Amino acid sequence: MKKRTPYDIVKSRYITEKAAMLEQLQNATNNRSLARCKRPKYVFLVDNKANKTEISTALEHIYAEKNITVIAVNTINRKPKKRRVRGRSGFRPGFKKAIVTLEEGDSIDEAV
Repeated sequence: MKKRTPYDIVKSRYITEKAAMLEQLQNATNNRSLARCKRPKYVFLVDNKANKTEISTALEHIYAEKNITVIAVNTINRKPKKRRVRGRSGFRPGFKKAIVTLEEGDSIDEAV
């Protein structure tokens, strides 16, 4: 069996409006419940067979120069959606997301 590299496990960052809101939770001051969130959260697309420990070690390896510490990893499997193209039915591919919580004060600042 081939050993997977960290770049095989973590495919890319998943950037949506909701993901951007999760990244800015530690800066929220207008809502008391959001102001309690001191740790940043980032969303990544990961391999379907990857588990939480593999994801956390892969991210710490990829962002080793930023010296991040992963506190928690939550995973979500999105099922394929049915779609029709030119009268033929098919499916859009499903994927696995990982919501990663970092240590307080850590951040991944990349130009998007």
